[in-house]
Amino acid sequence: MQQFTVPQFIDVESKIIGPITTRQFLIFLGAGIFIALFYKIFDFTLFLTVSIPVALIAIAFATIKINGRPFHFFVLNIVQTWRRPGLRVWNNKLDPVEVEIQNFIFTEKIPTKEFYHRSRLAELSLIVDTAGEYRGAWEDEDDDIMIENESRFNL
Repeated sequence: MQQFTVPQFIDVESKIIGPITTRQFLIFLGAGIFIALFYKIFDFTLFLTVSIPVALIAIAFATIKINGRPFHFFVLNIVQTWRRPGLRVWNNKLDPVEVEIQNFIFTEKIPTKEFYHRSRLAELSLIVDTAGEYRGAWEDEDDDIMIENESRFNL
């Protein structure tokens, strides 16, 4: 049997420059590019007022972890929480037709297979319980007649 090595510590990000991970390096690089553009475009006071918040946001996204997860996951969770309703109410008095009309869901009925009758299920259960000793009756698809097998299992 061939053996495989199981990767361990998969939640630890790989370091590329000292203690800085790839994700942190890319965040700092993006922030540095924006700050350099701000330096070229704006005068010095506007440059400082714009670049300091950008640097602080970049530092927050690169270094802060909340509950062991990066800060950007925390921000995404906050945005998703704000977008969803805070209270969900189930109204069980509506008919399914009314709910479909309210939600504008109009679906066609999908044809389903015929289910076995109760007697057929009991017969299949008996075949399974007797490990195939009782063969049961089945429908011949060609002639549409019922053929009875002799039972080798005596009750």
